Amino acid sequence: MAQTPIKKEIVDGLINELGIQDFAKATIREVKQVAAMAEKASGVEFIKMEMGIPGLPAAQVGVDAQVKALQDGIAHSYPDIQGLPELKRQASRFVKAFIDVDINPEGCVPVCGSMQGTFASFLTCSQADKKKDTVLFIDPGFPVQKMQLQVQGVKYETFDVYDYRGEKLRQKLESYLSKGNICAIVYSNPNNPSWICFNDDELRIIGELATQYDTIVMEDLAYFAMDFRRDLSRPFEPPYQPSVAHYTDNYILLISGSKAFSYAGERIGVTCISNKLFHRHYDDLSNRYEGLPFGLVFSTRMLYALSSGTSHSAQYAMAAMLGAACDGKYNFRDEIKVYGERAHKLKEIFCRNNFHIVYDRDLDQPIADGFYFTIGYKGMTSGELARELMYYGVSAICLITTGSHQEGLRVCTSFIEDHQYAQLEERLKLFAENNPV
Repeated sequence: MAQTPIKKEIVDGLINELGIQDFAKATIREVKQVAAMAEKASGVEFIKMEMGIPGLPAAQVGVDAQVKALQDGIAHSYPDIQGLPELKRQASRFVKAFIDVDINPEGCVPVCGSMQGTFASFLTCSQADKKKDTVLFIDPGFPVQKMQLQVQGVKYETFDVYDYRGEKLRQKLESYLSKGNICAIVYSNPNNPSWICFNDDELRIIGELATQYDTIVMEDLAYFAMDFRRDLSRPFEPPYQPSVAHYTDNYILLISGSKAFSYAGERIGVTCISNKLFHRHYDDLSNRYEGLPFGLVFSTRMLYALSSGTSHSAQYAMAAMLGAACDGKYNFRDEIKVYGERAHKLKEIFCRNNFHIVYDRDLDQPIADGFYFTIGYKGMTSGELARELMYYGVSAICLITTGSHQEGLRVCTSFIEDHQYAQLEERLKLFAENNPV
């Protein structure tokens, strides 16, 4: 066997040093730490694919608006817990322009990134009805959301959607919802990590069952309009970003500034609660929170207790970015479509060297090229593959950590640089020689 670019003893020693007992279950940050330390110890550049961090400059329209707000003295002032009125107005416009759904500005509440939005949503949903104490994840998904429930002490169920696409989704969902204990259904669309995109038929199934079983759908739109097979970036024109909001009133949309606008560092997003849900009174919430409806419990209790509002200046940035997109002055898709171009190149390199795409189909279509994709290697488990690739200076996380039942890894395209395509080709060629299938 040829020598690997990084000595196995270095990687194995670091994994042991960090106390990682099962590398298949290593967290994103643990994988990142091993890669950084191995890179330093070996002097070999790593091709880092484990972290879902934007690799592009922040949207300039947002930066300019935030800088101006700071220069105008906004930093001295607490933001309204309901949010900057202009941001609420622009968020309402954005939902109409790109999803074709009407949500009143009052239901569009700024949060410290969608992470805080999901945390506060989990709190509110899980307390709305004492009989419904469990969250259902349509996996694979974002591992940290399950950690949030662990922190809150809220139960959850999960299933891998791999074998339940299309009409099969109905029976699978109903097998959970019929128990009567599910307070919320959670998924991302496009999906992190598989990049599958639910179509309108599947979203209709989710919406109809959410209404039938009185369950709230939390739709994570972190990768808004990033199904690059279609141009979803023209305001107030079809095609629109697909959403469950067309098929039920029981929904919360989580819109992030992090990926679509590359504004991750300022921790800004908007949680958009349907008009009906915002004003709905649940007996258990009313008893606990002085008769307040769902939407005001979310903002004046959960968010207020968590952070007393969202960064004031960042709200000006988000308002400007959403407004410019609605006005057709800023096409965010043009700036981020490079992720899809990178994914296309990377998939070709992996597949040329005996790897395969794990989640390779979107029903009858090939999977889209986007921010993430998934890879596997015949005869290797997730943990074996992740560890082995470390010896070749390539880092990625195992699908098992995302709730997937498939053997393989999640690859993120955000940090790939032009010179690394040739590096990856060379290293994977050696990998294939050393690991014949």
